[in-house]
Amino acid sequence: MSDAQRDEGRYLKQGFGNEIGIQGRIALLLIDFVNGFADPAAFGGGNIPEAIDRSRALLATARRLGWKIAHTRIVFADDGSDANIFSLKVPTMLGLTEHNPASAIVPQLAPLEGEYVVRKTVPSAFAGTPLAAWLTRHGVQTIVIAGCVTSGCVRASVLDAMQAGFRPVIISDCVGDRALGPHEANLFDMAQKCGDVMDFDSLLSRLPNHND
Repeated sequence: MSDAQRDEGRYLKQGFGNEIGIQGRIALLLIDFVNGFADPAAFGGGNIPEAIDRSRALLATARRLGWKIAHTRIVFADDGSDANIFSLKVPTMLGLTEHNPASAIVPQLAPLEGEYVVRKTVPSAFAGTPLAAWLTRHGVQTIVIAGCVTSGCVRASVLDAMQAGFRPVIISDCVGDRALGPHEANLFDMAQKCGDVMDFDSLLSRLPNHND
């Protein structure tokens, strides 16, 4: 038996990894798919380009089914006056300002009118933003999540979504990280503790009864 199999068996024996399922109204949350994270010379690399490409079909599906859609960007003040502990740890994040092209959402996933764009200065899409209130106002119960990076802003947002009472569904081939080790480890851990992890095709197979 491999180490991975032993780990999975231990989690199963202890009661982790139960499926929470898709229920009620669904929203799509696209996390930090911006030019800077698509660029390996800036904040990108790994499998982020593949996640962006795969998310095009996911976004098209959400629009066709009439889901509420939210996008996030990291946006700091031009003068750095809102610098925080996150930017102390990663000072280059301060360059992601409102009009810096690196902070703009990639063209292939650009928001349409009526889609909510959340500006944030920490990893979580929920911390210090109105996102939870916006989702609640629209009666959302399940949040389908794509974005980058898996081990950072995606993980933080999934955890906060679960703690706020939403059902997170992480689309494994629509999230990416600059390093594949953290990507895989965090997908495993989120599946055990925070939400359901499935690929895009698996999501599609579960949608017919959840289109309202």
